Amino acid sequence: MMVFNPIIGTLIYLLERKTNSVLLIKRDARPSDDHFGKYNGVGGKLEVDESVVQGARRELLEETGLTAASLRMRGTISWSNFGPRREEWLGFIFLVDQWEGDVFAENHEGTLEWVALDRLLAACDEDASVRQAADLPMWEGDRHFIPMVFDDDPSQFHGVMPYDGDSPLSWKFERI
Repeated sequence: MMVFNPIIGTLIYLLERKTNSVLLIKRDARPSDDHFGKYNGVGGKLEVDESVVQGARRELLEETGLTAASLRMRGTISWSNFGPRREEWLGFIFLVDQWEGDVFAENHEGTLEWVALDRLLAACDEDASVRQAADLPMWEGDRHFIPMVFDDDPSQFHGVMPYDGDSPLSWKFERI
């Protein structure tokens, strides 16, 4: 049996309830970026001697200029063999719907963009024609869990998503 030795990270989705829009980063700053051209939540790696919540708050501030007034963990995901470097990740997924500050237009990883929640959810739809109409490039595996970030179920999801480089092989989760 192989031991899971992940990079610990946070992934944060900001929801503006008045406009029903989600702040995403379009990773377009560095062509050498493994995520180049894809939309994603904000976040990143945990630093030494930092809790998951501290890391999420720090990443949010560094990448958006915003301070979370609400921070709700929606779930966790274990990714193995992810991306071109085939890394192992353990991600803590958060939803923020109240904050303070003024959002940056961009950061060192790309452009920050408010995307209608309906468009984001359409990009996650199982119907390929609906997904294509949404025209929102993202990691294929994100389509499985993003709807759970925004649903009304108060329980958390905890999933496992093995990858083969850029492609997810499966998705299993449970809610607690």
